[in-house]
Amino acid sequence: MKNNILSNQTNEKLGWIELITGCMFAGKTEEFIRRLRRQAYAKNNVIAFKPSIDQRYSSSSIASHSGSILPSFPVSSTEEIRDIFERENKKQTIDVVGIDEVQFLDLNVVDFIDELANKGVVVIVTGLDKDFKSDAFQNVDRLLPMAEFVDKLTAICHKCGNFANRTQRLVNGNYAKKSDQLILVDGQDSYEARCRNCYIKPE
Repeated sequence: MKNNILSNQTNEKLGWIELITGCMFAGKTEEFIRRLRRQAYAKNNVIAFKPSIDQRYSSSSIASHSGSILPSFPVSSTEEIRDIFERENKKQTIDVVGIDEVQFLDLNVVDFIDELANKGVVVIVTGLDKDFKSDAFQNVDRLLPMAEFVDKLTAICHKCGNFANRTQRLVNGNYAKKSDQLILVDGQDSYEARCRNCYIKPE
């Protein structure tokens, strides 16, 4: 069944934004893939994007830590997303857009996501809510009040096994410094999920 929820005021298809957020290893991408697959099962036309900077498990597909994979378009800018969306939308109307790791994209992506939702497209987005310094991450901070649906997932603390909502960066086994580069896309050997008690704020 197509996604055909109608606005009471305009009788046009209603779009919205779903944000899946939290720390690393919380299962954000797993949940993201599940939702997009469910939309596809419902006969909605789905298209997915991932930042081209993220090549941890695949250069062309969205992949979770547990191994789930979803075909996607790797992009390096919002303009690339717009161009691909417009091209694919001409072939067949797109009902659902998925964007993984939105914090790695430029600031214009939030306005484009809002634009898509206003046009009746369902936009499902994942992103880290905090960086390794526990400061709000770009794009996710603006999407939090904008999204109709927000799910904040937690992980298991690598140190004590409690629930975790912070991301600890390790460099050669040592805690990262506050002055270290903000974006470093890597695997489990560079990041750990930590709880409030086990997290060490960079200095």
